[in-house]
Amino acid sequence: MTDPNTSSFNLDFESLYDELNFTYNYTEFILDPETQPCYSFIPPPDVMAGFCAFYVVIFLLAIPGNLVVGLVIGSSKQSLPPSDLYLLHLAVADLLLAITLPFWAVSVTQGWVFGDAMCKTVSILQELSFYSSILFLTCISVDRYMVIVRAMDARRANRQLASWGVCAAVWAVGAFLSLPGLFNSSLSPQVSSNIMCKEQYDPSSSDEWRLATRVLRHTLGFLIPLAIMLSCYGVTIQRLLHTRGGFQRQRAMRVIVVVVVAFLLCWTPYHIAVMIDSFFRTKIVAYRCPARIAVDRVMFVTKSLGLLHCCVNPVLYAFVGEKFRKSLLQLTRKIGFLERASVSRTSRSSLSSEITSTFM
Repeated sequence: MTDPNTSSFNLDFESLYDELNFTYNYTEFILDPETQPCYSFIPPPDVMAGFCAFYVVIFLLAIPGNLVVGLVIGSSKQSLPPSDLYLLHLAVADLLLAITLPFWAVSVTQGWVFGDAMCKTVSILQELSFYSSILFLTCISVDRYMVIVRAMDARRANRQLASWGVCAAVWAVGAFLSLPGLFNSSLSPQVSSNIMCKEQYDPSSSDEWRLATRVLRHTLGFLIPLAIMLSCYGVTIQRLLHTRGGFQRQRAMRVIVVVVVAFLLCWTPYHIAVMIDSFFRTKIVAYRCPARIAVDRVMFVTKSLGLLHCCVNPVLYAFVGEKFRKSLLQLTRKIGFLERASVSRTSRSSLSSEITSTFM
């Protein structure tokens, strides 16, 4: 016999279920995007293939271009003035960056397949190239300031000897700023099942370490060099505009200023994006998931724009530097034995002749 209490309970439960089902129809439920997991941005496969081709093109342009720059500068029979020496080391830094491009080209489509050791090595080379590039550009700006604005001090200083020590110091500082790539770069599985090479920190102190390393990189590797360059070039150009023969000296500044502007156009957007990312990660600025994904997209695109820099300088020298074109023509004639170019050798002991010696 059926228990009347049980029958009443079943009837009550069925009526309650019908009421709930009617009142809260699941078909009306809409997901709130703000409550969904905020995954890292992963570009679509066709976009990744496009960036892969972009990296390959940059590599094919950067390697021969910077090798030619190195040969043209290094073929000089005389001691290199400091600015030319810094430009030579700048070409070496661009070559280091170009060497990393095939690895990134493969990783954007296939994931990182080269192992943990190569992940650290490639990350270090990329960081070393970036920081040494901006530091060498800073050294060039200081050297031009000394030659044009502080001419008497420049005469007394043994600038050629000091320039080799400066180059060693720049590589040492660049290596120091690249150490986070050695300790923190590692392999990380992604939502797409590919393994990526990226910076990772201990979760218990990730925010503190990320903020510390990025503050160090932004200050020593970008903001301070940028302030020095703008100050030196501002004073130097102002002096050139108010001196006799300033037009000739302005031509001597042309290549260097264009090289600096190209570097800033390539890398400033990426630094701004990384700064915003740092503010988000350290909770200095509140953000929501759409903003987080937007910053990831901007960082990905601007980093690729920055990599373009390693093939830009040789093009700038070829189009802007008249002296570079003449030196390149003489070098090709010498190598090809087409014609023995008789080039008169003039002494560079005169400071005024050195002012126009930087790839003009």
